[in-house]
Amino acid sequence: MTEAAALKREVCDAIDAMSAELLGVSHEIHGKPELAFHEHEAARILTARLDAAGLPVTRGAFGLPTAYASRFGERGPEVAILSEYDALPGIGHACGHNIIATTGLGASLALAKLGAKLPGRVRYLGTPAEEMGGGKELMAREGAFDRLDAAMMVHPAGVDLVTMPCICVSEVAVTYRGRSAHASAMPHMGLNALDALITAYQAIAQLRQHIRPTERIHGIIKKGGSAPNIVPDETSGLFYVRAASAEELAPLKKRVQACFEAGALATGCTAEIMWAKADYLDLKTSMAIADSYEANARSLGRDFFPLSKMPSGSAGSTDMGNVSHRVPSIHPMIACAPPHVVIHNPEFAKWAASELGDKACLDGAKALAMTAIDFMTDAAMREKAKADFAVTAESSARSVAAAYDPDGAAHIGGCGCM
Repeated sequence: MTEAAALKREVCDAIDAMSAELLGVSHEIHGKPELAFHEHEAARILTARLDAAGLPVTRGAFGLPTAYASRFGERGPEVAILSEYDALPGIGHACGHNIIATTGLGASLALAKLGAKLPGRVRYLGTPAEEMGGGKELMAREGAFDRLDAAMMVHPAGVDLVTMPCICVSEVAVTYRGRSAHASAMPHMGLNALDALITAYQAIAQLRQHIRPTERIHGIIKKGGSAPNIVPDETSGLFYVRAASAEELAPLKKRVQACFEAGALATGCTAEIMWAKADYLDLKTSMAIADSYEANARSLGRDFFPLSKMPSGSAGSTDMGNVSHRVPSIHPMIACAPPHVVIHNPEFAKWAASELGDKACLDGAKALAMTAIDFMTDAAMREKAKADFAVTAESSARSVAAAYDPDGAAHIGGCGCM
C-alpha cells in the first residue's frame, strides 16, 4: 500500500468514527437556518468542534464577524478546505449549506488527526454570505486565500458532477424618486416613479433580445406604490446581470445601467442605481484536482453525471468562482437528493437533512480529505494544476480586479449558487 493510500484509509476511518458527531452538526445547522452575514449560531457550532479537537481557531476572521480560520500542518503544500453555512430567506437550507459546512469540517478534522503524518498544511476556512454579499470575495480582499496552493469545497445537488457550470453575476438595486399627486384630480402635478421603473424594466426586456446566449438579465419590482389613486413617488427594483466572464459582464452592466438611466430621463424622476460591492466570477476549475476528486468519490460508490449531458445554458453562480481566479480550485457537486429535486427549492431543504443528505456529508468529507492527500503527495498533480492555472492567469487577474467595487453595496451581491 502506498503512503497516500494508507493516509486515505486513515482519514476515511476517522470520518466514520466521527460520523455521529458530524451528522449532529449538519442537523443542528439545518434546524437553525441563518441568513448571510448573520450565521452566528452556525459559526459557534463549527468553531466549538475545532476547539474540542484542540485545533487553533480565529473567530471573526478576515474582517467578517461570522467567518473563522484554522491552520495546521508543519510542512508541504497548503490546501484550503472551505465550509459555507448561510441559508436562504423563507426556505432555509434549500441549498444544503449544512452539508457544505459538515463536509469541510469533517475533512479538516480527519486530516488534523494524521498529526505529524500529514504531508502538507491545511487552512480550514468558514466562509459566510455565499447566498448574498460575496463573502469569499470580501475575505479574499483581506488575504484569506493568499499563498495557497489549492482550494476546495463540495456542494450538494441532485446529481454528482465533477464541477458546477458557473457564470458571472452582478446584482443591482435601483430606486426611483418622483413626486406624488392625486392620480385623478391632478395627475399633471406628479412625477411617476412607477413609470420610471416600468420603462427601465421594458428597456431591459428589449435588451434581452440582443445579448449573448450565455448572458442573463432578470429582476423584480420590490416596491411599486401604495395605492392606485396616488402617483407613486418612490419605487424600487432588484436585478441580476450575468455573463460568461468578467470581460463580458462589464459591458453588459453598462447597457443595463443605461436602461435604468433611461427610465429616469423619460419620466423626470431621479434614479439611485446601486451595484453590488462584490461580483461573483465564473468558476475556473482545476481539472487536475477535479479528476482526483472524481476518482476518490467513485471509490466511495459515487456515480457522476456527464457534464456533456447537462442541459444547454444551465449555469449558476457562486463566490467560489472568485477564489478559483486566485488559486487552483474545485467546486464539485455531490448528490443528496433525487435528480428531479433542484436546489433553491423548499423540497431540497428536506433532502439536505435526509439519509441521502447524511451520506453526502460523510462521502463529501472523505472525498475532500482524500483529494487533499493526493494533492499533497503528488508533485505531478501540483505542477499540472499550477501550469493550467497559469495559462489564464492574466485574464484571472483582470477578472479579480473587476470583481470589487469599493463604492458598491455590501448588503447585496451574487445570488448563491443559482
